[in-house]
Amino acid sequence: MRQHSVIHTPNTSDYAQLAQIWEASVRATHDFLPDSYIVLLKNLVLTRYLDAVMLICTKDSRQRISGFAGVAAGKVEMLFIDPQHRGQGLGRQLLWYAVEHMNAEVLDVNEQNPQALGFYLKLGFEVIGRTEHDGLGQPYPLLHMRLRQVHQQERRG
Repeated sequence: MRQHSVIHTPNTSDYAQLAQIWEASVRATHDFLPDSYIVLLKNLVLTRYLDAVMLICTKDSRQRISGFAGVAAGKVEMLFIDPQHRGQGLGRQLLWYAVEHMNAEVLDVNEQNPQALGFYLKLGFEVIGRTEHDGLGQPYPLLHMRLRQVHQQERRG
């Protein structure tokens, strides 16, 4: 396991690197999305989405960003790990930081992304709803998830 530092706050100068990580992660886990949609979303990530959230990230031993999360209004809006760094606990580290320090207790996950769904279920989230379309109205169902109450109490108590 590579050594990762504490949680950092990325700067706007890091946005290109965040978008690269976003794209690599999406291409590794969202095989149901067509290339043209990934290109459209990447542009929105760069021009709108990153500015709309409070960002946190992890960095590798060379101080390169290895994963990041974005939170807004108590919701994890994004959580992406560079595929080279998956399986090292970074997603868990970012998620729990968002829960404990940013009051994030809800999130959405693509129904067609079973790896992410399993990750969130394993960490104590439960499905509380479903939408047939994603945020842009495309036919990629979203599952709405919330941290189970028992986990909220355990993490705080």
